[in-house]
Amino acid sequence: MYSVDFGFPVLGATVLDTGINFGIYCKNKKNIILNIYDFAHNTEPTLSLKLDEKINKTGDIWHIFLRRAKEGVIYSWKIDDSPELLDPYAFSYTNHKECKNKKSIAVKKELFKERHLDTPMSESIIYEVHIKLFTQNSNSLVKFPGKYKGFMEKIPYLKELGITAVEFLPVYEWDEYTGRYDSHNKVLENVWGYNPISFFAPTKKFSSKKNLDSFDEVVELKELIKELHKNGIEVILDVVYNHTAEGGNGGHLYNFKAMNKSGFYILEKDGENYTNYSGCGNTFNCNTVMSKDIILNSLKYWYLDMGVDGFRFDLAPILGRDEHGQWGGQSVLNEIAQDPILSHCKLISESWDLGGYYVGDMPAGWSEWNGKYRDVVRKFIKGDFGQISDLVKRISGSPDIFKRGNRSPYNSINFISCHDGFTLYDLVSYNTKHNLNNGENNRDGENHNNSYNWGEEGETKNTEILNLRKKLIKNFFLILMISQGTPMFLMGDECGRTQHGNNNAYCQDNKSTWLDWERAEEFKDIYNFVKNMIKLRKSYSIFKKDSYWECDDCKASDVILHGTKLHSPDFSYHSLSIAFELKDINSDTKFYIALNSYYGDLQFELPPLEKGKKWYALVDTSKEDKYNFSNIPTPVDKKSYLVKSRSSIILISK
Repeated sequence: MYSVDFGFPVLGATVLDTGINFGIYCKNKKNIILNIYDFAHNTEPTLSLKLDEKINKTGDIWHIFLRRAKEGVIYSWKIDDSPELLDPYAFSYTNHKECKNKKSIAVKKELFKERHLDTPMSESIIYEVHIKLFTQNSNSLVKFPGKYKGFMEKIPYLKELGITAVEFLPVYEWDEYTGRYDSHNKVLENVWGYNPISFFAPTKKFSSKKNLDSFDEVVELKELIKELHKNGIEVILDVVYNHTAEGGNGGHLYNFKAMNKSGFYILEKDGENYTNYSGCGNTFNCNTVMSKDIILNSLKYWYLDMGVDGFRFDLAPILGRDEHGQWGGQSVLNEIAQDPILSHCKLISESWDLGGYYVGDMPAGWSEWNGKYRDVVRKFIKGDFGQISDLVKRISGSPDIFKRGNRSPYNSINFISCHDGFTLYDLVSYNTKHNLNNGENNRDGENHNNSYNWGEEGETKNTEILNLRKKLIKNFFLILMISQGTPMFLMGDECGRTQHGNNNAYCQDNKSTWLDWERAEEFKDIYNFVKNMIKLRKSYSIFKKDSYWECDDCKASDVILHGTKLHSPDFSYHSLSIAFELKDINSDTKFYIALNSYYGDLQFELPPLEKGKKWYALVDTSKEDKYNFSNIPTPVDKKSYLVKSRSSIILISK
């Protein structure tokens, strides 16, 4: 059936017309075996090939060519006395839940034929979303709930909302084992995906097909990306290179530990134990030659072959740590940003890990999740004192963080909530986390959330509390959409999604985390408000300038700060209000935006307009649903405007 040749030193399974070349990196190893299987569920190989060091090894790369082998061949590796191992460069794996041993599948590389959208960051609205949780609920009414194809059915929803990019939580294969049990002694599985088995292979968990021997998941994900592109929506992939599912001592053995433990992981000084800057049992040594190779090739595969438009790097500082765990200096972070291909992707970092907080310290070319933006906006809306000065900086694009090194406001990814923490609804509904169902006695998850329940913990039938919560959510979105920088928000925040106070729901694959589409109908007013705020942001250049807002008091400035009195912003410790007068030069339009987080109403003096123009009320979050974002703005005949307690307004000149 097959004939064997010595092959060539290329990593992974390279599918050619004449056969398949297999290559694997092994440092200081002697016994390398390639096993071939007819079917995924087979426990014994059809063919077992022991490689000869004299003819099947070039440097540290072992290789062999299998003539007449076709795409779809199932295989595994063995190194010395190891169990069967996965090929870390494989593009598909079998489903290990239904196979005794997980195996690799040889898939032919095929470049993504459509061009990337290349939407500028200044025009981007990012929607962080989990493919399964988005449609898994039966009331999503899709044909393939929780699958790549199911997500495809909901693209019109995202397009109508105004989303320009989805940021998928990890989609490459991961280990879902947590070792945790809920209160009913049911095994809890990691649904988020931040425990990678592969850096290349998309997960079969989201495939609509159940054929273990196929690579349908690759095809279906590529189809989803193509369909999103057709609708003007880019795909940003959350990637995890900071650790692997192999864990620490006593952990799993998938590949890297057997290939070259010290070459792929940062070890303690004893050379045996694993460092743990990731909090997940090990730390990937991202700056060795072979680690860089797999990271860079993985990114290029997702960009060039799968069509992904950008990447969000989980715990990105780990990619900047050397073999001793020290941060700084030249690293793979620089190489990614300087690469002639990858430098054209959207590169987004989560700029903290267990070893430090580095927001603003990423190399040129990187955008960063702005945790300081999140914290200040949360505190202001909650009514904490001492926030106004920092709030103005965050709304202005965080120049104190990003201006150095000629970085733009769009290097700041502005967000208020994300997968890791409370949903936006829970942020205004819970004083404390409620994570007992995670099986860790409520010890897991962040304790400092800057949240407040406004009268009752969790769900309530009190309409006064409910209306206040909705108003606060609108205040959050108003600030997010007027801020300089790139806005991002979490799936379902536009429609009142709740996780019932769980702020670390990584192991909750159930209705508590699935998007409830019936509830979404109940919060349609929030959805419409968010849609209109996105539309407003896209329509006026003042909300998406290439430069930071320079808040000045001169009439020529396009940003002027006010307080309740004109030209008198209150930066005192007890201040809970601020107003912005904005000039959109391209449309010759002015905006007046006032934010009031006091428990009482405030009367704001309005700046005079040139002759023949008046102020019109466009947004008032204190008004009834149908009036709090007016498509037909109401004229303001007075020289001042009463901004209700814990409310925000936007006036427009006409």
